Amino acid sequence: MCEYCGCQAIEAIDVLTREHDHVVNLIGEVRTAHAADDVDQMAVLAQRIAVILQPHTVVEEEGLFPLLADEFPEHVDALRAEHRQVEQVLAAAAQATPADPRWPDQLMVTLEMLREHILKEQDGVFPAALTNLTGDDWDIVDAVRARTGTRLPGSPSAIVN
Repeated sequence: MCEYCGCQAIEAIDVLTREHDHVVNLIGEVRTAHAADDVDQMAVLAQRIAVILQPHTVVEEEGLFPLLADEFPEHVDALRAEHRQVEQVLAAAAQATPADPRWPDQLMVTLEMLREHILKEQDGVFPAALTNLTGDDWDIVDAVRARTGTRLPGSPSAIVN
C-alpha cells in the first residue's frame, strides 16, 4: 500500500503495514468465498483476520493512538470505534460459522469499511506519527509490540489456521 512518505522505515509502522497488507489479501479471499456462497470458508477467513488484528489493534490502541490523541482526538476516537465494529463482526465467527443468514453480508460490509479504515491509517495516521512522534514515543510503541508480538505468517509468534 502506502510507500510515499517513508514511514515504513520505522519498524513499528513497517510491521503494522505488513499486517494491513496481509489482512487486505485475506479480504480478497473472503470476497472469493462470498462469491462462491461458501459461508464456512468466510468464517475460517474471518478467524484468520481476527488473529492478525488482535495484536495489531493492541499496538495501535495502547501504543500509537494515545500518543496522537491530543493532536487528533476525533480521528483517534473514530478509528477506535471502527475497531470495535470490526471486532464484533469477526467475533461472530470465532467458534464456528455463524447461523445468522445476515452475517455474510454484514461481514462484507464490515470488511469494506476495514479496507477504508486501513487507508485512513496508512495515509493519515502513519504519516502523522512519523512527523509528530519522538524517539521516546516510538520506544513506547515498540514496547507494546514486544509485549503483544505479531501473528504474521512466518513470524516467531505466528498462529496459522
